[in-house]
Amino acid sequence: MKFSAVALLTAFLSSDAFVPASVKRSRHTAALNVATSPPPTDNIIADSDAPDGMWAPDSWRKKVAKQMPLYDDENELKKSTDTIAKSAPLVFAGEVRTLHEQLARATQGQGFLLMGGDCAESFKEFNVDHVRDTFRVILQMSLVMTFGSAMPVIKVGRMAGQFAKPRSEPNEVKDGLSLPSYRGDIINSEEFAVESRRNDPEKMVQAYHQSAQTLNILRAFSTGGYADISRLHAWNLDFVETTDEGSRYRQFAQKVDESLRFMKAIGVDTAAPEFTQVDFFTAHECLLLEYEQALTRQDSTTGGWYDCSAHMLWVGERTRDLDGAHLEFTRGIGNPLGVKISDKCTPEELVRIINTMNPQNIPGRLTIVVRMGADKLRKNLPGLIRAVQREGLSVLWISDPVHGNTRKTENGFKTRDFEAIRSELRAFFDVHEEMGSHPGGVHLEMTGEDVTECVGGMSDVTEETLPHRYNTACDPRLNGQQALELAFLIAERMRRKVGL
Repeated sequence: MKFSAVALLTAFLSSDAFVPASVKRSRHTAALNVATSPPPTDNIIADSDAPDGMWAPDSWRKKVAKQMPLYDDENELKKSTDTIAKSAPLVFAGEVRTLHEQLARATQGQGFLLMGGDCAESFKEFNVDHVRDTFRVILQMSLVMTFGSAMPVIKVGRMAGQFAKPRSEPNEVKDGLSLPSYRGDIINSEEFAVESRRNDPEKMVQAYHQSAQTLNILRAFSTGGYADISRLHAWNLDFVETTDEGSRYRQFAQKVDESLRFMKAIGVDTAAPEFTQVDFFTAHECLLLEYEQALTRQDSTTGGWYDCSAHMLWVGERTRDLDGAHLEFTRGIGNPLGVKISDKCTPEELVRIINTMNPQNIPGRLTIVVRMGADKLRKNLPGLIRAVQREGLSVLWISDPVHGNTRKTENGFKTRDFEAIRSELRAFFDVHEEMGSHPGGVHLEMTGEDVTECVGGMSDVTEETLPHRYNTACDPRLNGQQALELAFLIAERMRRKVGL
């Protein structure tokens, strides 16, 4: 027990697991020498007349831009993007560099990335409680994972910008009427009506303002004492009280409890800022490039360009074309990036994607988000890892176990099976153990609310109960109990990996 307590204490203090940016130790920056300088700017210019091969915030316009909405009024579009471009950045370059430093350590096996949040944020569901509940569950999950891995857990929310969604079809047809597909509240509205489905650029401005409110809420909660480690553990105990007597969850929580009591007994002040405040970052899919360009700013300190809509952005499976607009845009910004890959991605293609998005091979710059399903992952992931290892490329591997496990029930609901998600995560850890690589994180579509959208797990959601609280505007999400159960299972696996 004492060893576990020391490991937990080390994870919190030595690795900045719960340390706010204001008290970061500069020695980490010096040791890794990453993210303190912008990418080289010899091939980056600021104006729109960039010659071929030169990057500018709008050089993506020379490429094919998939999954982008068509707007019927260019003047209206320009008015909205100009409004956003003149508004304050949502995040700041210094915050982005802090995240980059933490991700760089994770690529070296010294951290674990936890990403979670809504499939798609919506205007009508926005309220303080919704943001708070998802934030709380992510922190609860991170505490369990920190104990399980004895390493810092980097907390990133799919929040404050996760509005746009790619669509498999550009149009939706009902009763003979064809209208543009719903692409998220930042573009159009879900209601199947002509005016609602019009691509409205003013919605970008509305999304900007909601994102600003969300970030204000997150910053208040992350530094105002809400993230107190004792409070998080008490919430986790509430969860395990719903489990059977003697369950693995109760046993695990008891070990955390013993460790916290041991830390207090030896004089560790768990009321200090290190244990009551957290770093919390935001991320979303880089999809709507008009919006992303409008929020791209040049850092006055370093001269680097940053997309100030979020700390981290990822490019999806549908938009990661090597010669496409989305890779062109992301290659020039200084934010940490992610790219989602499925079983369709070959080892050769992955190496080219990595070299395009991270040509200098900077640690922490690029995260590979794997979404395949358990069987395809076991078959395809080893070859991808082998290719990256052979080329000596620095990436962080994380699992997205939800997207490859979506199905439709007989009563017409899209859902995901908890056991299928768990199986893909198990496969992810198994493959990395076999390959000698670091399983660096998990990416989940989840909410802190008690929804009934994914079946299985301790919450006992079934196909019959899906209609009870099926609230998603897009894809099904894990509810708070399912997400926390998954965190305990991941922590158990990580604990075995580090020999605790």
